[in-house]
Amino acid sequence: MQIEGWDWHLLLNHMERISLTYVISLPLGFEREKEAHSAGIRTFPLVAMASCAYVLVAKSIGPSDPAAASRAIQGLVAGIGFIGGGAILKDGATIRGTATAASIWNVGAIGAAVGVGRFEIAVILALLNVVTLHFLLPLKKRLGGPPE
Repeated sequence: MQIEGWDWHLLLNHMERISLTYVISLPLGFEREKEAHSAGIRTFPLVAMASCAYVLVAKSIGPSDPAAASRAIQGLVAGIGFIGGGAILKDGATIRGTATAASIWNVGAIGAAVGVGRFEIAVILALLNVVTLHFLLPLKKRLGGPPE
């Protein structure tokens, strides 16, 4: 249905995808926030939603040009790596924030997966990220590993 240049079906579809991305990434941001890391409950959903939106925009610009979508995703990966790099803190010989940086990169992939309609990939990434952050931390501490 189109009213005054708006494709309402497409608008609702994109709203569903971006909202789903937000919901899937929120527990990851919450986990980082409660552990008092540099990025958390606000950063994670924002990165995921932006990733989803960039993929949706790339798909709409060149649906018949897979190379254009590929270039958009390549740029997205580089940009998210830059944001994740900001989460890594070095204090002498100690480096912290690598798990947070990797998780930021992961929520970017979650957003991209939802953007291309691969919801199962997004859910798997989110679940494994939560398991890794939450359940492997006690093991890491028991093994005497340095904080990340």
